[in-house]
Amino acid sequence: MEKRDYYEVLGISKEASKDEIKKAYRQQALKYHPDKNPGNKQAEEHFKEAAEAYEVLSNDEKKARYDRYGHAGMGGGSGGGFGHSMTMDDIFSSFGDIFGDAFGGSFSGFTGGRRSGRSVNKGANLRVKVKLTLQEVAAGAEKKLKVAKYSACDHCGGTGAADTSSIASCSTCRGTGQVTRVMNTLLGQMQTSSVCPTCGGEGKTITKKCNACYGEGIVQKEEVIDVKIPAGVARGMQMTVNGKGNSARRGGINGDLIVLIDEEEHQELTREGNDLVYNLFIGIPDAVLGTHVEIPTIENKVKIKIEAGSQPGKILRLRGKGLPEVNGYGKGDLLVNVNVWIPKNITKEEAKVVEKLRESKSFEPVPDKNGKGFFERMKGYFEQ
Repeated sequence: MEKRDYYEVLGISKEASKDEIKKAYRQQALKYHPDKNPGNKQAEEHFKEAAEAYEVLSNDEKKARYDRYGHAGMGGGSGGGFGHSMTMDDIFSSFGDIFGDAFGGSFSGFTGGRRSGRSVNKGANLRVKVKLTLQEVAAGAEKKLKVAKYSACDHCGGTGAADTSSIASCSTCRGTGQVTRVMNTLLGQMQTSSVCPTCGGEGKTITKKCNACYGEGIVQKEEVIDVKIPAGVARGMQMTVNGKGNSARRGGINGDLIVLIDEEEHQELTREGNDLVYNLFIGIPDAVLGTHVEIPTIENKVKIKIEAGSQPGKILRLRGKGLPEVNGYGKGDLLVNVNVWIPKNITKEEAKVVEKLRESKSFEPVPDKNGKGFFERMKGYFEQ
């Protein structure tokens, strides 16, 4: 299903302030919250949709990229990208504070209304660089990236415990992950809550650690990750593949894989934005008489016509032969710079031919916009 515009999802304009974006998201989140709509799959999808929109629009960098490129700039689509869909755990752990006390307390996951207070671990992000050819930039590419990362331990399932019987509720916080203290002050009693020092906020302790991961729940592995790169990307752009970074210790949310785009230099074509530039060199006879020449494009070679009397510096534009916009709308052009090649060394016989041409009326100096005639321009080439 095609994604809706993020501004439409939250019901705001592009000029909305951060406070307005946050307020709009809170309204949507409370309206479609699973606890208010139990068993309603459509409400759950709206809830996720609003969270994804807020995750992008509340981030200045992501918002700027979205405003410029739309969903394609966020990688839109399955297999990873700039704005892949979030899970419920992602939403509650990242934005739970926005709900406030609307449902009897903040949220960190589905717990029937109130959160347990347990902290949610998140694995570290990974960064990799992918170098693309010009052909891959033009057509898009699917890459298989071999990444060394921390993954959940297969032996214990990521729990860090030797077996299920080795996992116990923390006796200090009684599984809540928090300890509450009541202090008497001049203003009366004050209650404070903090992370449980015994379990570190996890709400559980391990009596016997896994021998494979030594209680960490993660081990180093190599994983091959499929990444789909849209057409039109440019050097310096970043893609985020959600959940493909390092796994978190003893459960939690995986980090993300950040893919940095780089480009290989093309032997003949130079990129300028979405336009491509080719420097064509022709001889004096071809510039005077005209000719047909073959030039390279991304896909193949094409033959173009050089009109008789073409001047050095003339630019020919082949529309639509450049690179596509990353959002899929429109393509750049191929610009052909016409350069007239002047020989530095010629024979006496050739010099006589040039002298005859100088005497011809057809080759009389005709000033261009800069006030220089043909032979004056040619003299400049000889002196280089």
